[in-house]
Amino acid sequence: MKTTATLKKISDHLNISISTVSRALKDHPDVAPETKRRVKELAAMLDYEPNAFAVNLRKKHSNVFAVVVPEISNYFYHSFIQAVEEDARRMGYTLMILQSMNDPDVEEQNLRLCRHNHVAGIFVALTSRTAHMQPFKKLETVDIPLVFFDKVPADETFNKVSIADYDTGRQAAELLLKHRKAPVLAIFGNAQLSITQRREKGFTDVCREAGTLNKLTICYAEHADEAVRHTVQYFQIHGKAFASVFSMSDEIMCGVLKGLNQLQMKLPDDAALLTISNGFLPTLFSPEIAFVKTSGYDLGKLSFSRMMEIMSGKTFVRENFLASTYIPGGSL
Repeated sequence: MKTTATLKKISDHLNISISTVSRALKDHPDVAPETKRRVKELAAMLDYEPNAFAVNLRKKHSNVFAVVVPEISNYFYHSFIQAVEEDARRMGYTLMILQSMNDPDVEEQNLRLCRHNHVAGIFVALTSRTAHMQPFKKLETVDIPLVFFDKVPADETFNKVSIADYDTGRQAAELLLKHRKAPVLAIFGNAQLSITQRREKGFTDVCREAGTLNKLTICYAEHADEAVRHTVQYFQIHGKAFASVFSMSDEIMCGVLKGLNQLQMKLPDDAALLTISNGFLPTLFSPEIAFVKTSGYDLGKLSFSRMMEIMSGKTFVRENFLASTYIPGGSL
């Protein structure tokens, strides 16, 4: 049976102290070059690896970042994770990816796991039902930096990196009013989340300024099935009269499209559609769906940059924002 190589085994074999072996592996200047060579050759031959747990205890933190998201299957989070992992590896860190399954209890369990493993830092997108921030405040007591992204708390005492959600909502409303003067059905996400509240405020502010607020119908959908129901009900009530539809996310967009299909309504002749998207799903449909792009990849890059600032000593609390861009499509 294979035995695990340790500092003691190396020291016994070479008849030198454990501390000398440790310093040799770290290229300490006090160790003679010949001793370093012998130690490193034997360590390589024995496939020696440092005890990660012991290293973490000594350093107080590991070389592992954690990313906690409501669901890993979300393409936006895929892109975010890709960006963070690229930068983390470049800086000598690895990534631990945890899923809260949109459950605050699981989210708290994940935070506990991160604390026990002394992670170097945590990136978190909140669940739609997270109500208490105390579990996150505990991280301060163990000196683990935290960056909220995408779905962030209203609490102003945390570092956050977000899409410029208010501006994104404004941009979406301006685009719909520019392309179509019809009534608008706007389907937003969970009404309790700051991301929803900001986008809705930006959207409604534009409609108010344009004097079209009385032609705006607002609904909320936490998943695609609710978006299907809202879409079907709206057009049944209005006799399938033409309307512009705004969806706040890719998932809601899929529900809207399913609802329109059930009603046998076609884009852009029977209805117009504009969504907010990471950019992949809208291109899979015919016609391609017009969207305001909110890049998970770019948000990941910005979030990692903020994490590095915090770890370098710039711990002052602030919220960074990422601008969105319009990508035309055949649905308007």
